[in-house]
Amino acid sequence: MFNKTGPGISSRGVLWGLCILVLYTSPLSCFAHFSQAKELVYKIKEGLPSGTLIGSMGSDLHLDLSLDPHVLFSLPQKKPSDQYVTLNSTTGQLFTSGNEIDRETLCPDASEYNQGCVLSLDVFVLPQQYFQLVKVKILVEDVNDNRPRFPTGEIRVSIPENTQVNTRFTVEQSATDPDLGFHGVQTYWLVNDFGVFTLDVEENEGGELTPFLIVTDELDRERQEEYVTDIIAEDGGLPPLLGTATLRIIITDVNDNCPQFTESQVNVTLYGNTTKGEQLSRLHAFDPDQGANAVISYAYSDRVPGEARALFHLDRITGVIKLSGQINTATGKFYKLTVLANGPGCIPAVAMVTVHVIRVASGPPVIMPRYIAAEKDGVVTMKESEPPFSPIAFFTVKNTDQRGQRTECLLEGSGPFRLSPYKVFKNEYLLETTEPLDYEQRQDYELTVVLRNPRGLIIKTFIKILVQDENDNAPVFKQSLCEVSVEENNPPNSFLAQLQATDQDSEARGEVIYLLGSDAPSIFLLDRLTGVLTVSTSLDREEKQTYRFMVRAVDRGTPRRESIATVVITVLDRNDNSPRFINKDFTFFVPENFPGFGEIGVLSVTDADAGENGWVALSILNGSDIFVIDTGRGALRARTPLDREQQGTYYLWIEAVDGGEPSLSCLTMVTVLLLDVNDNPPIVLFPQSNQSYMLVLPSTLPGTSITEVYAVDKDTGMNAVIAYSIIKRKGGEPGSFDIDPDTGNITLKRELSDRGLYSLLVKVSDHGQPEPLHSTVLVNLFVNETVSNESYIQSLLTGEAETQMEEKPWYVGKLTERPGREDVFPCQPLLIALSVTCLGLFCIVVTLTAYICCKKLKKWKKHQMKRLEVEMPLKMNGDLQDVDRKRMEISNI
Repeated sequence: MFNKTGPGISSRGVLWGLCILVLYTSPLSCFAHFSQAKELVYKIKEGLPSGTLIGSMGSDLHLDLSLDPHVLFSLPQKKPSDQYVTLNSTTGQLFTSGNEIDRETLCPDASEYNQGCVLSLDVFVLPQQYFQLVKVKILVEDVNDNRPRFPTGEIRVSIPENTQVNTRFTVEQSATDPDLGFHGVQTYWLVNDFGVFTLDVEENEGGELTPFLIVTDELDRERQEEYVTDIIAEDGGLPPLLGTATLRIIITDVNDNCPQFTESQVNVTLYGNTTKGEQLSRLHAFDPDQGANAVISYAYSDRVPGEARALFHLDRITGVIKLSGQINTATGKFYKLTVLANGPGCIPAVAMVTVHVIRVASGPPVIMPRYIAAEKDGVVTMKESEPPFSPIAFFTVKNTDQRGQRTECLLEGSGPFRLSPYKVFKNEYLLETTEPLDYEQRQDYELTVVLRNPRGLIIKTFIKILVQDENDNAPVFKQSLCEVSVEENNPPNSFLAQLQATDQDSEARGEVIYLLGSDAPSIFLLDRLTGVLTVSTSLDREEKQTYRFMVRAVDRGTPRRESIATVVITVLDRNDNSPRFINKDFTFFVPENFPGFGEIGVLSVTDADAGENGWVALSILNGSDIFVIDTGRGALRARTPLDREQQGTYYLWIEAVDGGEPSLSCLTMVTVLLLDVNDNPPIVLFPQSNQSYMLVLPSTLPGTSITEVYAVDKDTGMNAVIAYSIIKRKGGEPGSFDIDPDTGNITLKRELSDRGLYSLLVKVSDHGQPEPLHSTVLVNLFVNETVSNESYIQSLLTGEAETQMEEKPWYVGKLTERPGREDVFPCQPLLIALSVTCLGLFCIVVTLTAYICCKKLKKWKKHQMKRLEVEMPLKMNGDLQDVDRKRMEISNI
């Protein structure tokens, strides 16, 4: 649209129309996105630990981080301030780095100016379609991390002895604290005032606190010439930090007048291009005294740092301050110089000189490149896959003309590139691509950035851009699954397989290296160049049968591409393990008379090998005529019932043989212990028969051991413990004899008044379970002085034996009660009559045979003694052969 004035179009309207047309058609329209540039300000405290979040640029700039391609953040170059922060390139989050931020070190002048400490960063938002230049300012806030410090460990104050009470003396060596505000020095106090001093604090125009020593009582140098105490400086932190120095108060004689400055506060402005040796100021102090007492010398206070003393020279006689050093970029911006005017015996007068340094730009214009793309020694490398309008570098022009004359920055060279001013900030230029780069068409470009000022000065900066080929092909395995079989017990470093993979890329991007996956056991080795797979040790199938792991083929491109294949190694079995019994030996306890082919026990045997190598056969090496073993279960059986009395223990050797070739075997010993069963009744060894008898004299005293019943039992334990009891009596008086239940010893219990044959039926029983077994024996005792009629006694014994055979055997069934006396001998009257008749006949012939009876009696006594010696208890040892031997001895007797 154009405005018309009269019949034609005005020149002003034509101009506006052309501007609009240029804006819509010119390539400069691509800079519309530059308006997104912003400044961000964050506040943090000094001394924060590494990794502390400072701020999130992505959220603060309200950027959508889920876009494709993703938004990236970049620090274009390393500034001194960059070492304190780290940037997350994907989220834009700023964190503190490993270098602790110390406000006093980072901004040493901030305390003097009472200004904040700022870290400044330039951050690029990439790629090109989202590009922004973001100025980030980080304000570092002060914390109370420094204690007050005095410039010297001992402060000396000289006070004349004639000083008036309430006189004030300045403590020149006041404490300093690098912290700001309330964290700085707040007060001073004395540890001991000796009753003659006190301390006051005053604040000067600059906000500094100066301690003043006040005399509160008269002084006398002759009484005490010095006082020593500690002066404490305290800051305002919570908790407060303290600084200590020794205060030595020296009492001296002084003049009546002391030097005084005409000006106690002097301000000096110093430009950065000031010539060395130029006078900055002249201080003047006067003393009304005359002569030597009026001599004044000028000196810096101890609180003036050495750097300031070297930069600004003070003439001690004239008080002239001159610039003695060179102003440069490392020079501070603000200095406070405390100057003392000293007179003989006087307290120094104090003047404060404040020097403000104004830096002046000098030198020719300078182009400072800040590369966004990868750069080394002025050579920029860009991938051929970079999209159009990808930023390459930022150029900042320094030392431009201060009078407002513009400089011109141009790009020389061919290629799809352009250099344009960054409109958001002054003297900033952006170099970027205009089209995609193609490595196959051109591999490098040489560009020149030209800076021209109105004076005709030309500054050139050369840039070389290399186009990088892309690694767009990954290696491919010839086989994605590699199966290998190997016999166990292989020699170390055995060859397994050779893996092969190819890559279509060229040069290093097409070179392939082979790597084992993270799941591969350490015993396998893979040659990086040849792909040969080996195993470093012998494999054991019993330990592990199958190995499955991944291998990688990686090219040497950037970024590296790779592919994966699976390797399966199967370990084949060899007969390298002999059978093994689970126990070194076996012991089985079996009751005797165990039925034939009953299972005595199971022998467990294992073989770690597989297949026929692990099949095991069992055999008995000895005793196979008595025992048999089941190969399948390993069950041991007896062919016939076993009798403990014949053999109580069996020792067998069992062999286990596997089915391998050659076969392997192992041996074990099996002990079979037979447990006793009460299957044998006691055997009476003495008396040997029911028809034997023993002569007992009527004069035998009660308590005399007459004879003994001796029996043995082939069983063991409780089954062989024997008990003796009399279950029936016949002849004589009842209860004349008794038997010991444990030993079988028969003793006389009462005097014998009746003569004749006494018969005792003795039961011999064991203690076996579940039911005891027993035997019986008839013990015949013939009570008389001599045996006169042997045939008569034998007839009696034969009758007793026949009677015994006709009656029911007493050992059949269980004895429930002991028979009474009246039941033992029912024919007692007949026996008494026979006894009386025999006694009468005896009395008739006694006188005739007295001599013969006497000799007979002597022989009978000898015979009785021999019989008592024979009737000693026999002992059982469980051995059947020993029992037969004792039986033969008794038979011989």
